[in-house]
Amino acid sequence: MHILTISNTRLAQLKEHPDMLAAVLCGLLLFLGWLAMNLGLLSLALLILPAAYVIGGYESTREGLTTLFQEKELDVDLLMIVAALGAAGLGLWRREYYLLIDGAVLILIFAISGALEGYAMQRTERNIRSLMSLTSDTARLLLNGQEQVVPMTQLQLGDQVLVKPGELIPTDGLIIAGHSTLNQAPITGESLPVEKAVGDEVFAGTINGNGALTLRVHKPPESSLIQRVLRLVEQAKSEAPPSQQFIERFERYYARVIVLIGLVLIILPPLLWGWNWETTIYRALVFLVVASPCALMAAIMPTLLSGIANGARQGILFKSGTQLETIGRVRAIAFDKTGTLTTGELQVVKILPVTGQSENFVLQVAAALEVFSEHPVGAAIVRAAQQQQLELPNAIAVQAQTGLGIVGEVDRQQVLVGKATFIRQQIESVPAELSKWSDRLEESGKTVVWVAYTSQVLGLIAVADTVRLEARSIVARLTRLGIEEMVMLTGDNWRTAQRIAQETGVNQVYAELLPEDKVKVIRNLQQKYKTVAMVGDGINDAPALAQASIGIAMGAAGSDVALETADVVLMADRLEKLEQAIRIGRRSQSIVKQNIVFALGSVLLLLLANFAGNITMPLGVIGHEGSTVIVTLSGLRLLRN
Repeated sequence: MHILTISNTRLAQLKEHPDMLAAVLCGLLLFLGWLAMNLGLLSLALLILPAAYVIGGYESTREGLTTLFQEKELDVDLLMIVAALGAAGLGLWRREYYLLIDGAVLILIFAISGALEGYAMQRTERNIRSLMSLTSDTARLLLNGQEQVVPMTQLQLGDQVLVKPGELIPTDGLIIAGHSTLNQAPITGESLPVEKAVGDEVFAGTINGNGALTLRVHKPPESSLIQRVLRLVEQAKSEAPPSQQFIERFERYYARVIVLIGLVLIILPPLLWGWNWETTIYRALVFLVVASPCALMAAIMPTLLSGIANGARQGILFKSGTQLETIGRVRAIAFDKTGTLTTGELQVVKILPVTGQSENFVLQVAAALEVFSEHPVGAAIVRAAQQQQLELPNAIAVQAQTGLGIVGEVDRQQVLVGKATFIRQQIESVPAELSKWSDRLEESGKTVVWVAYTSQVLGLIAVADTVRLEARSIVARLTRLGIEEMVMLTGDNWRTAQRIAQETGVNQVYAELLPEDKVKVIRNLQQKYKTVAMVGDGINDAPALAQASIGIAMGAAGSDVALETADVVLMADRLEKLEQAIRIGRRSQSIVKQNIVFALGSVLLLLLANFAGNITMPLGVIGHEGSTVIVTLSGLRLLRN
């Protein structure tokens, strides 16, 4: 009974892999045909062996003919089938029936190779598709206080969902009741649990801890972070990088050349050197086998897809194989300051009102406008007002002035909030004492925001950011990794920028930049280093991210702009993921180069052996297909961390 269970299991596995089933049946028929031939049952062998050809070679024939008739191109599959049929035809013509065995062996090994390559690629596929296990089919919907399990497709915006301890979060949502720790490693690669409470956003695919949570669905389930990541990974699989496109173009021309050389090898040796036609045709058929570029075709994509899968497991989302190739060649990196080299959690540290005004009024007026802003400085001002439980006046006609500040109206009076230069452009008289305080605060590394109301300066608000603890060590490690130049780009003032640069060890500082200025700096770096990475938050740095050779969004879980703009998304808010991403890229490039050298070397050796006349078709097939399998398995090394 146990043996029967094992057999049924193996049979089920074979049914799931038709290419493997075809290879097994082809091998069985080949063995029976060989056995019949050795027992003198030639008629039976001539019935069995064609079946082995058909079953083992059907898929390759179909693919080869499809490519020939639809794309008007020759490919490796068709060359293999021609070689096998040629061997069979030669055997029947000369009545040397062992050549039918040679052709069947070619078909079998080609089928086994295809099955092994398919299995290897499925391993990569499983690593990528393992993300699918992070999605739930059902959710606990709360209706009138009653719990009801419903399919995810029935969830609508505004629905309330209950998540019990230890369960998978079924959809992105906002916590409206409860608190817990969440394991976000499947999404961000962050190993430590994250505390979540009322008002926090949670992501589908993360794992709830010990607390029960009630969520409000604030975006359609199909728009959840995990679904967007899955779509991007699927897109990455279908897009061939430039190196693979080159290899595919090369294959088309190479196959034509191989066919022409094969024809020449059939015609010239008998005419010039007196070879017999049978030997000549056999050697030409072996040439078709050993010269086919299967291993070269498998040198790149399995490696890059394995790298993409490896990165996804670690919370590093490569949007295509092209980006994986590019990041391995990066020689210079430009960092945004806020949220990248620093924590991005700005805090209001000082408020200086002019005489006759209160700190609370300055904060209220500024926060009334900044509540419409997405800038981190504005968010810090709003948080400070909320912490003081200040009631914010209504602001209208609010408009951001990129890189300068924000303007609007409060109680029908114009309000200006922004840099000193911006305020001085609009206000004639600026208190000298405030200017002195502004200089002192900026010298100490603070960012100073000026607030004006009814054409008069109200006061200053100073905010400060802190450098990430790991920033200095990661900059040092990137330097040891061979990154030649690292620069910091920021719209902040020079004093603050220089202080952050000194604390992190960044080579060069560019401060007080508008978005278009950052793009110019990136272009200048590209002229010097060609391949330049930009690391930013994916929102304020979109133009620079787009201009860079490779744009990297830092800590961008849930950011639509980051997923759209950046080429690589570091899902966790951890700077050290950048080093891991570069290492994966470099390792992929190293493996691709090794594979290409091995593939070309194996073809060369097999060709030399064929022209020396010391290689049979089965040996040629084993050498050719063996090199293809080795190259494919070599690419899968990147699946290991």
